[in-house]
Amino acid sequence: MVSDPEIVLRLVMAALFSGLIGLEREATGRRAAGLRTHILVCLGSALIVLTGLYLWENVQGGAAIDPTRMGAQVVSGIGFLGAGTIIQLRSDKVLGLTTAASLWAVAGIGLAVGSGFYVGGVTATGIVLVVLYGLSRFEKQMEARWKGSDPERRR
Repeated sequence: MVSDPEIVLRLVMAALFSGLIGLEREATGRRAAGLRTHILVCLGSALIVLTGLYLWENVQGGAAIDPTRMGAQVVSGIGFLGAGTIIQLRSDKVLGLTTAASLWAVAGIGLAVGSGFYVGGVTATGIVLVVLYGLSRFEKQMEARWKGSDPERRR
């Protein structure tokens, strides 16, 4: 049984981890989904998995309860939310994919932390931050090199 202090810890961890990721989206001007949205997605995901665990532990009466089903629905639901952040400007220019992917990632982090899988939540948070901060700079450097060497990319 998950104790009340453990529930609070899991929800606070979800908010903190996703807040770090949301800050990156805010700092880089990606406002389609920023700090608050990332925190709410992760917090909601953690709460949903905690609710599934609560029902599994406390509901009696012969009902077959699978706590993983609620978490599985989060993945589908986040797809719709993420789709709202994607914008196609021209046939060759699409914006918002990274933000949509970061929302999906924080939902997974929330599910991990909510279920007590702290190592997975912490590790995933670190990797997401490296991808968002570190690879963004790397992509810009590579794009500058590619545009300088390929006449087709100079538009």
